[in-house]
Amino acid sequence: MAGRQATAGRPRAMGRRPEAEIASGLVVREVAIEPGGCTGWHYHRVPLMAVVKSGTLTRILHDGTVEVHRTGTSFVEPAGIHHVHLGRNLGSEPVVLCVTAALAEGDPFALPAEAPPGAPPCECATRTR
Repeated sequence: MAGRQATAGRPRAMGRRPEAEIASGLVVREVAIEPGGCTGWHYHRVPLMAVVKSGTLTRILHDGTVEVHRTGTSFVEPAGIHHVHLGRNLGSEPVVLCVTAALAEGDPFALPAEAPPGAPPCECATRTR
């Protein structure tokens, strides 16, 4: 899986988790999607809040709706398998997101999923989640 996910928030000692825990269960992660890359179809077990730090993110939602989020905007990803979606970087600069979620220790940030009926399969050159 290509792309990068860096720790956001306060520095931690060796052996740190791949995200920063800023309060009990509240996790912040920086997610980067290179030009031409995407997240792959996926969903989340808990709602996520995201801020676009740079670039332009194009989201394709489970119902075929397309949403475009530019630098400085924010959005919420609803939880559940019925909210499968795909994030794509159709621009020429990396998309960098700051994502916050309330996760229990060991819970995955995202779960891969099949494309919804009638939706195009993910054919991105690079994927990140």
